[in-house]
Amino acid sequence: MESEEKRKPNAREIAARVRGEIAAGTFGPGDRLPGGRAYAKKLGVSLMTVQNAYTQLREEGLLEGVSGSGTYVRDTAPGEQGPREAAQRMTDLQADVARLSTELRDEVAGLKFELAGLRERLSVLEGDQGSI
Repeated sequence: MESEEKRKPNAREIAARVRGEIAAGTFGPGDRLPGGRAYAKKLGVSLMTVQNAYTQLREEGLLEGVSGSGTYVRDTAPGEQGPREAAQRMTDLQADVARLSTELRDEVAGLKFELAGLRERLSVLEGDQGSI
């Protein structure tokens, strides 16, 4: 029996997980997130990794830190987009970027194939002109 060590999530992946939980309504405005140390221990990562994830989400406007109290899902002002909607929008944007990236990669591959064919035809034409 082979023992495989489970890969530990990085800060970006942890932020995506928390963002998904906000989008799903697991955490709502004013809810306190798990403390950094406890969450790091649960995930098997360093405290710095969780802090970096929380920082990323604060920069996105989803979280706010309250000194000496913890990290909370940000409450919004009236008329402002809520954290759940913002998290869902960010998740949707990431999916769009991934889809567009795949489409672009496929398009570039097709163009490279067409360019190779054009070069081959040009080579043949240049060869035909040399024999005239």
